Amino acid sequence: MDVTGDDLLKMLTALSNQHRLRIVGMLSVERDYVSRLAGRLGMSRPLLHMHLARLEAAGLIEGSLELSADGKAMKFFEVTPFALHLTPESVAEAVKTLSDDRRGDGDEK
Repeated sequence: MDVTGDDLLKMLTALSNQHRLRIVGMLSVERDYVSRLAGRLGMSRPLLHMHLARLEAAGLIEGSLELSADGKAMKFFEVTPFALHLTPESVAEAVKTLSDDRRGDGDEK
């Protein structure tokens, strides 16, 4: 999987949070819907949504709306296949494809 510098930065930023790592860990075992996942994590749904959005924007998870048996819309999330093999050489190659960021810190604000 060829990852651009921008993609790598998004993925590493998304994974640099303990809550998001826990989310990916849980979703790697089985997909889950927001309410149940929030309960399993002991996290509010609004906070969970924020973390899920960051992971989804980085391409690490994906969500889909489904209808339950009683017609209620439920959003399920699952991990998307990804693999990161970081070496000094792979980082150097990814750096060549970074977008011009004049702030110099690379952090998303």
